Amino acid sequence: MSDRHLPVHPDLDQLRNQAKDLLRSLKASNAAALAEMKAHHPTPREPGTVKLADAQLTLARSYGLPSWPRLVLACRMIGAIRQDDPDTIRQLIQDHPKLLHENARGTAHCNWGSPMSYAANLGKDRIIGILQTMGASDIQHAFERACLQGKLDTARRLHAMGARPVAGSVMGPCETQSGTGLALLLELGASLQDERGDRLAPVALILETYCRNPEGKHQCLEIVARKGIDLPDTPPMAVHRGRIDLLEAH
Repeated sequence: MSDRHLPVHPDLDQLRNQAKDLLRSLKASNAAALAEMKAHHPTPREPGTVKLADAQLTLARSYGLPSWPRLVLACRMIGAIRQDDPDTIRQLIQDHPKLLHENARGTAHCNWGSPMSYAANLGKDRIIGILQTMGASDIQHAFERACLQGKLDTARRLHAMGARPVAGSVMGPCETQSGTGLALLLELGASLQDERGDRLAPVALILETYCRNPEGKHQCLEIVARKGIDLPDTPPMAVHRGRIDLLEAH
């Protein structure tokens, strides 16, 4: 189990500095640092013999990756996607073919997914096309991520590749309060319900999500109202919907 959470957009220079800081703490016999090495290093070292490689391995495993080189690869892959750098992506996958299908962040679990899905989150259409030609197969997950992020052009591109709305697809944009993403899914034939067929579950998620996107929230609630969901006529719901006219009526 990892002790740290790797950022969605990790910074390799910052991670290198973290490893150096950890090394200094280990050499100084810092109790927390020694406990972290004991928890994550396969053969913990004594403070007098610890090296940078030990600190790097400990740090990588504390983030949930198997090794420091894998952490470096994750940072390079994510950086290349964000910078729309196809040459670096091609070279990384040619040198390490497994990267095409592994989580882009190198961790066991991450909703952002493998490189194609990660690119979909950011609307990097050119990168998606390149990864498809190289054999990426996570078209459906990439489509779901593009919809919940409101990347409409990217979602339509992935739909043209064969992705389709499935039961519960609308829950993604409801979680992120993406009115545009929700509207697109419904346009493409999605049902306004969760994977178990509950028509009120999307409304509950729009109202209770951790996201803070007032405009998108208003859009989502108007969409579900137009789809026949009976929203209660109360002052709190008027506020949720951003409907001053309904609020004034109370």
